[in-house]
This record gives sequence, C-alpha cells and structure tokens, in this order.
Amino acid sequence: MTASILTVDDSSSLRMAIRIALSGAGYTVTEAADGQEGLAKAQAAKFDMIITDLNMPNMDGLSMIKEVRKLPIQTGTPIIFLTTESDDAMKQQAKAAGATGWLVKPFVPDQLLKISRKVLGR
Repeated sequence: MTASILTVDDSSSLRMAIRIALSGAGYTVTEAADGQEGLAKAQAAKFDMIITDLNMPNMDGLSMIKEVRKLPIQTGTPIIFLTTESDDAMKQQAKAAGATGWLVKPFVPDQLLKISRKVLGR
C-alpha cells in the first residue's frame, strides 16, 4: 500500500517539485496552497504524512500544525516542516506545536525522500 502525503505550501512551483519527487517514489500526493486549505484537507482524509511550509497566507504552518494535532483522524501523523527558516527558536516552536521534523529550503529531492522513508518506515 502506498503512503498518502499532504503537501502544504503557497508556492505552486515548490508544490510541483515536492509532488514530482514524492510521486516518482510511489507516494500519493495531495496538495494545498495554504494552511487553511491544508487543514480542511486534513479534516476530510487521513494522511500518512504531512509536509508544510511555515510562512503562508490565510493560516501559517505553525497554526495549521496546532489545529491538525487536535484532529482525531490525524492522531500520530508525522508532520515535516519544509521552510527557509533555520532558527533554533523557531525549530523549538515547531516542535512544541507538534512538528515531527524539519527540512530547510531549498531542499534536495533525495533528502526529502530519505526523510519521508525514515518517517514513514517505507
């Protein structure tokens, strides 16, 4: 069974790069353009992993993670932050909000796949 991954980023080119990397490895990818849309999709379907940006319009990644962590359907779902931020204080905020891991942009597709396989166990 293939893993289902939700990617949330306001950059369409970055969502496309993530989709190409992950779908090429056999994962099913669902996209959202901001935290609000990502939260709505997380409320509607169970995902094996969520990858989200931090800085987005309508709802930022930290707020989205906090809301996703309240959803019974997403209990235990790993959430990876994919962002340009690399500040230790921001990493601590993300961890406190419920983020599982952190990947800095620009990302290398092999790095994303390695983290995905590790987090998903497949």
